[in-house]
Amino acid sequence: MRAPRNWYWSLLTFISFSCTFSHPDRSAAPLPPANAQSPLSVIALGSCNSQERDQPLWQEILKNQPQLWVWLGDNIYGDTDDMQVLQAKYQKQLQQPDYRQLLQRVPVIGTWDDHDYGRNNAGKEYAPRAQSAQLFWDFMGEPASSPRRKQKGVYSSHTYGPQGRQVKIILLDVRYHRDSLAGAEPDYHLSPKGDMLGAAQWRWLEKELKNSNAQFHLIGSGLQVIPNDHGYERWGNFPAARNRLFNLIAKTKAANVILLSGDRHFAELSKLSWPGVPYPIYDFTTSGLTHYWKGGLVHEPNRNRVGEMHDKLNFGVLRIHWGTQPAVVDFEIRGRGNELHQLVKVEYALPKATLPKKAATSRTRK
Repeated sequence: MRAPRNWYWSLLTFISFSCTFSHPDRSAAPLPPANAQSPLSVIALGSCNSQERDQPLWQEILKNQPQLWVWLGDNIYGDTDDMQVLQAKYQKQLQQPDYRQLLQRVPVIGTWDDHDYGRNNAGKEYAPRAQSAQLFWDFMGEPASSPRRKQKGVYSSHTYGPQGRQVKIILLDVRYHRDSLAGAEPDYHLSPKGDMLGAAQWRWLEKELKNSNAQFHLIGSGLQVIPNDHGYERWGNFPAARNRLFNLIAKTKAANVILLSGDRHFAELSKLSWPGVPYPIYDFTTSGLTHYWKGGLVHEPNRNRVGEMHDKLNFGVLRIHWGTQPAVVDFEIRGRGNELHQLVKVEYALPKATLPKKAATSRTRK
């Protein structure tokens, strides 16, 4: 069902493929790393990175001069119940020379998926999840005193940019509290009453969306949210949870939500209209930093796909053009040699900057 039309939120999408002319301007001065003072304009993201394989894309990622790197899961391939083994695999990734260069130049945030969680396709049944979470926070450089280390799950939120040009990135944990899957891959059955996030994380997410004045909200999770035509892991395995997420976006009136996902070992962009959300929602899947699915031999159906499925090594870049009215976001799928495989431009109307909601409610009448 298509959401009601609203001229203020109208979007115009331009699509181009294999755009060899659209490499970034490397002569331009680098933008400052992501912080609270400077608008966040270039975000790089990716997933599915094996510490045991060649990692040819870090230098290509750096050519785009990102202000922020976002991990979307399978940041390493741990696949063990032994926390010493898992820790050693994280340490191997931290010693990878090109990744060390990225760490020195770009702030890094992220969430996990199943392989860095500890077991393929695992949910809350994975016994050492609490210990695994501490190793994840170590890998992300989270301070020992951080409150995030005390919560159950590795979800987090991060706000960048000055008032009026803010991006809030919300990273969900779809492993720690996720109910067990029904059936077997590649034909998982639906679990109509199953949950993805757990009660505490749902409350936290609603608060993060409701109390935000950001102009963009990027919600990242390891698993795809919109694509629902395949039988692998996806939010759609738990339809009540998937619907709850979309309804929460509508309920909180969060501006310009963009979904980010990994897991699949290929890249694609999906688009969905949802009742009560006055703009199309995009799910930007970028997956396969070190390995990919089937080498283009099979193309998976996805009725919501925009453009093509890119079954090759890839990373994603989001570019936010704040100076245009409305603002424009470039969704870029890039790969070896920084080649641009797909570019989609989407216009977003920006809500006006307002006082932080807590401050606004503390005003008193004279």
